[in-house]
Formats: sequence, structure tokens, C-alpha cells
Amino acid sequence: MKRTVVLSSLLLVLAACISGGNHLAAVQPVPDSLKPAAGEALVGSVAARGVQIYQCRVKTDQSTAMEWAFVAPEADLFDAQGKVVGKHFAGPSWENLDGSKIAGSVRARADAPQANAIPWLLLATKSVGPDGAFAKVTSVQRINTQGGVAPNVADCTPEWPGRIARIAYSADYVMFGSN
Repeated sequence: MKRTVVLSSLLLVLAACISGGNHLAAVQPVPDSLKPAAGEALVGSVAARGVQIYQCRVKTDQSTAMEWAFVAPEADLFDAQGKVVGKHFAGPSWENLDGSKIAGSVRARADAPQANAIPWLLLATKSVGPDGAFAKVTSVQRINTQGGVAPNVADCTPEWPGRIARIAYSADYVMFGSN
């Protein structure tokens, strides 16, 4: 019993460390569909705080209907001590202060456990910058999301084409690299 309590406590501490200081009270399990490949190991984790940017546009398949279309993220990245270590922006891309940069593409997605939060993702990444902290990252999980969901479609009308909405969000980006 004592060993189980100690092990459970250690797992909670590890999960809190990996979350990069995100303020979520409960640690949510990551769905199997968002787990990295077997040959990948944890490289690090950063917390993001910023906005998801949307634009009011005519729907692609319905010329008389409007929708909020996702444009890009814009966020600062923080280490476990709360120090800014980089930024997250369109691509999607992550850039460390040391200049290393990765670009990603979505491999898998899962609904966020939190209501009104953007989905959790698993992204394949490749280095698009110099050597540094992010250069060896091959996949990224976006988890522990809060906010960032597109505005109500009623707020996107033909009278407002091109209108921009910047919706606050936070997330943890857990980074993995090849063993």
C-alpha cells in the first residue's frame, strides 16, 4: 500500500512538471491516439499563453453562409519556472529563444476534456532552423488546453467580412524526439 501511494504521488509530481506550470487543477490522461511513436522519448515541455486568431469569412462550400476560419496561433512559451523561452505562431511553428525552430502538421486530434477548449493534438514536426533546444523535436502533443474556441457563428455576419477575433487560450506543448 505504501509503495502504491509513493508511486502515485511521484506520477502526479511528474505530470505537474511535464505540464510546464499550466494552471489546470486536475491532470487529465492523454488519449492513446495522441501518444508519440514508440521510438520517441520526452525532450521537454513548455506552457503556452496567447491567442487563437480567427477571421470572419464566407464559407468555402456555401457562398451565402459565414464562418469563423482559424488563421493562426500567437503565444509565448514558458518553461516550468515561468520564464519566456520562445514563441508559437502560424505554421504551426515553435521557435526557441536560441533560434531553433520546428514546424508541425496535425497527425491526430481529440476533443479536449475541458468544455470550451480547443482540441488536444499530436503533431509531426521537423526542424526548420538552426541547432538548439527544439532542433531534435520530432513530435509535439498539445494538451491541457483552455479557451481558444472560435467565437459564436452569430457574431460572423455578411456585414463583417474580414473581422478578426483574438481568443485567449493556454496549452501545454509536450515535445518528443527520436531515441
